[in-house]
Amino acid sequence: MTITAGPESGLTTGLFIDGAWSHAQDTFADLNPATGELLAEVSSGSAADIDRAVVAARAALEGAWGATPGVARGALLHRLADLVERDAAELARLEALDVGKPVGQPGMLDIPNAVATFRHFAGWADKIQGATIPTAGYLGMAPTHSYTVREPVGVIGAIVPWNTPLMIAAWKLGPALAAGNTVVVKPPEDAPLSILHLGTLIAEAGFPAGVVNIVPGLGETAGAALVAHPGVDKVSFTGSPEVGRLIQKAAADTFKRVTLELGGKTPQIVCEDANVEQAIQGIAMGLFFNQGEVCAAGTRILVHRSHYDTVVNALAQAADAQVLGDPFAETTTMGALINAEQQCRVLAYIEKGKAEGARLVAGGGSPDEPGFFVRPTIFADVDNGSTIAQEEIFGPVGAVIPFDTVEEAIAIANDTDYGLAATIWTQNVSLAHTLASKVRAGAVWVNGWAAIDPALPWGGMKASGIGRELGWAGIVANTEEKVVTIVL
Repeated sequence: MTITAGPESGLTTGLFIDGAWSHAQDTFADLNPATGELLAEVSSGSAADIDRAVVAARAALEGAWGATPGVARGALLHRLADLVERDAAELARLEALDVGKPVGQPGMLDIPNAVATFRHFAGWADKIQGATIPTAGYLGMAPTHSYTVREPVGVIGAIVPWNTPLMIAAWKLGPALAAGNTVVVKPPEDAPLSILHLGTLIAEAGFPAGVVNIVPGLGETAGAALVAHPGVDKVSFTGSPEVGRLIQKAAADTFKRVTLELGGKTPQIVCEDANVEQAIQGIAMGLFFNQGEVCAAGTRILVHRSHYDTVVNALAQAADAQVLGDPFAETTTMGALINAEQQCRVLAYIEKGKAEGARLVAGGGSPDEPGFFVRPTIFADVDNGSTIAQEEIFGPVGAVIPFDTVEEAIAIANDTDYGLAATIWTQNVSLAHTLASKVRAGAVWVNGWAAIDPALPWGGMKASGIGRELGWAGIVANTEEKVVTIVL
């Protein structure tokens, strides 16, 4: 592998607070996952910086932004979408540099989805309605007129993960801004650059100062301060269940609202009547896209025994065919994991799979090259109770499990702490609906993986989180319902 290394010049690395850029007293190192070398020194926001951002967000909420009508909020979101689309190539470059993924992937999915998300919620901004509700009147003495309105929750703290930072930042910003909230964004310390560039576009679009504030920093300082701040009305977090539990506990002290998207262990169910060739292609994408660093990665492959050997052999071939390397090389199909810690974590899971008796049919280990690479790995004959079948690995590791009956497939699919997503491969419409109704997951896809869209609500069950983002559900999650009753 030949990979261009070294620090990048001209990157945005500061704090964006109250419409102005500044630098923190401290910095943290942002590394290139493909080389392990320094990309940039980024401002590390402190509790005092978070406080400045929250104060600015509150002032905007009670000032210019609070007085901005929905049609004007929508126009600003449309303008931001246009600017993201204009800078799509640069944003894809930043994500490839920062996350380690092949540059074609953010260009194909992440950036277009962010654009679509801003445009979708631009359309909602002037359509957030209440309702009139008939009642029996006031104490039997007078008629009443009762109605509801939806008002912004207030100041939103948005904590964004490192795997798809720009796209998920858009998922949090789009509905929050459409509903009239102000936002303090804490980008991931491992991949802050695309969100910091987004800050320059927010300023260019003309959003009033303080509406969106971006404070990069470490989780234990900037992130913890954002969650604990009494001026924050809601926290929207995407990340691990371990951190999600800490956030929910901390938010309870001030009764903050929370939306938590906490990962998954997505089953991909290959039924007896499935189009196996189509299923194999989709399963491979669900396993290997973004190096498997996807909350909805389809890492548990449940296969009807009649297709089991075919699917195992085909996935092994697909794993062996992946080309690891420079995210900017045309031949690269899989990039590096985000950091050395994640690389070690995934390699430890691979060793655990071997130790617990799963059959390794492809991959395992890492290439003897710079960067945080792990070979795409397939295990067969996996027990669903084993570690690699139960715990989220967040890497390119698939566990193939046979089943004989539909009932057995449902039981295996639901035998997990998670419930974010599931994929069903079948040509039987009745079976598709039956399985979809019985699998415990927030999103069920049939004959495709990751069929996401800004119009569709997103979120999970069980340990996969609380609440929903996107679609009308995203508006509901970012508003409070108020009822007004007038005695006539």
